[in-house]
Amino acid sequence: MKAAVLKAFGTPLTIENVPDPILGTGEVIVDVVATGVLAYANEVFSGERQYLLDLPVIPGPGAIGRVRATGPDATHLISGDWVYCDPTVRSRDNALSPDITLQGLSAGGEGGLRLQKYFRDGSWAEQMRVPTENAIRIGSLDEADAARWCVLGRLLVPYGGLLLAKLQAGETLLINGATGSFGSAAIAVGLAMGAGRVVATGRNVEVLEDLAGRFGPRLRTVAMRGGEEDDRERIRETAAGPIDCVLDLLPPAASAVQARTAIMAVRPYGRVVLMGGVGMLGGAGLDLPYPWIMRNCISIHGKWMYPPEAATMMIGLIRAGLINLDQYAITTFDLDNANEAVAHAAANTGPFRMTVIRP
Repeated sequence: MKAAVLKAFGTPLTIENVPDPILGTGEVIVDVVATGVLAYANEVFSGERQYLLDLPVIPGPGAIGRVRATGPDATHLISGDWVYCDPTVRSRDNALSPDITLQGLSAGGEGGLRLQKYFRDGSWAEQMRVPTENAIRIGSLDEADAARWCVLGRLLVPYGGLLLAKLQAGETLLINGATGSFGSAAIAVGLAMGAGRVVATGRNVEVLEDLAGRFGPRLRTVAMRGGEEDDRERIRETAAGPIDCVLDLLPPAASAVQARTAIMAVRPYGRVVLMGGVGMLGGAGLDLPYPWIMRNCISIHGKWMYPPEAATMMIGLIRAGLINLDQYAITTFDLDNANEAVAHAAANTGPFRMTVIRP
């Protein structure tokens, strides 16, 4: 089969013929129809992000495809089923604290790296092998819509955080870092889950205005100016009531002050979920006041990715019309032009843009 291969950090992908994946028990082979390209894929491939990734590897986290073959343990999947290939692969020998690897992207630690060495190759190929539980049935699908369904992977990340936060219908949600690709997706997900009001923060005023126009009166925006106390007060004024939940999705380049500004706007007994990249490039920590957390009974959670059932639940939200995939502008490339796709994704970041490879 044809695949894009990363042989060394800092070198271009090579497009070559590699052996077809071999099916094992507990596994599914999928014919890849469409697969997304992360905006920061170039930073991963260059080595700038220093992700744990055993090379050489076929990159690409997640895909939309059709089942080619299943192992003997599959009881529902059949050949030809449309599926989402969930890249969040969990070890099976520790249900309490499983290791995680993002297939085709990054291991979460040394245990995840051992897992990645087996489920190593991602979706930038004509076929891929995934654990049985990671082939999530989508239902009937027009092949022309497969590229648009790649947005599923972007929506699932903030959905994982909001599920952990137990966001309830009618609550006020603050999304910190809402002008990025995952932050803007979080707005769509929060509203679909029934948030009564979403407060979106960011530094890009033009993007904030676009978001307000897209989502209407349940969304309110706050342009961050950099003064912690002033920004926090404007967040509270804009919310016009208690903020029940904060979801932080700031990128690695953001400062801990930006994160703390939003976190400390939450109401007493409120919930905070951290899913961004603050601190990954060094710098000061959050420095949250112990008395404030304790006396206000604040719940603070870290979350990487989403629970196994989230993909099926998100498919339900999309099928119900609560999330509209049509608002995303999709640009597609064939596999031979994978390097061009990576460059395009880096140059076209931000809300409601998606770069897709169609092997």
